[in-house]
Amino acid sequence: MVESRIALIHATPIAIEPVTKAFSKHWSEATVTSLLDDSLSLDLERAGKLDESIIQRFVDLGDYVVRSGADAILFTCSAFGPAIDCVKQAHQSRPVLKPNEAMFEEALEKGDKIGMLATFQPSIAPMEEEFYEMAESTGRKARIETIWVKGAMDALLAGNIDRHNDLIADVCDKLDHCDTVMLAHFSTAKAKQGVMQRLNKGILTSPESAVNKLKSTIHASSNQNTE
Repeated sequence: MVESRIALIHATPIAIEPVTKAFSKHWSEATVTSLLDDSLSLDLERAGKLDESIIQRFVDLGDYVVRSGADAILFTCSAFGPAIDCVKQAHQSRPVLKPNEAMFEEALEKGDKIGMLATFQPSIAPMEEEFYEMAESTGRKARIETIWVKGAMDALLAGNIDRHNDLIADVCDKLDHCDTVMLAHFSTAKAKQGVMQRLNKGILTSPESAVNKLKSTIHASSNQNTE
């Protein structure tokens, strides 16, 4: 059986390692490619919002990886939800996954009080909007409580992974009352072990959830096509 080719599209290099590790652990048979445009996050911060030019760049990136043979697309930066929706619309014949889509689905299965630890402040508002849209579409009354871990992203970008992880672990107790806690970004998956040591509950990471969802979706589609 020919394994699927999954295109990863990144807006920051720090997202690459966590998701490639998740593929190695949960779906090593997949062919995984990476496309990085690290100007996207910079331009979003400068613009202060998702403008038409950034959205069009996402559509162009989606078109490129589809022409390159991608069977599915996974975006790994959580600040660009509406732009990814445009890629979904343009390529309805294959799975196109937002970074947190699968993680949000898992969280909603675990309860209505959801905590989230985020390190990239511009992503919080669009992520919360996406979460509430999903909750409403499934008829759930879920609420999300987000903590921005100030300084953690700066530490990670400076190469201080231990500092990044410690800052996240140090505030996670504030979400102990939640049914489950999500680590908002692909890069925050690095802090999972430390958070698990503090909280006696399921901790969700976006790369693991996304890889598992893509694997099950692709395999289900393949099985249907062979029946």
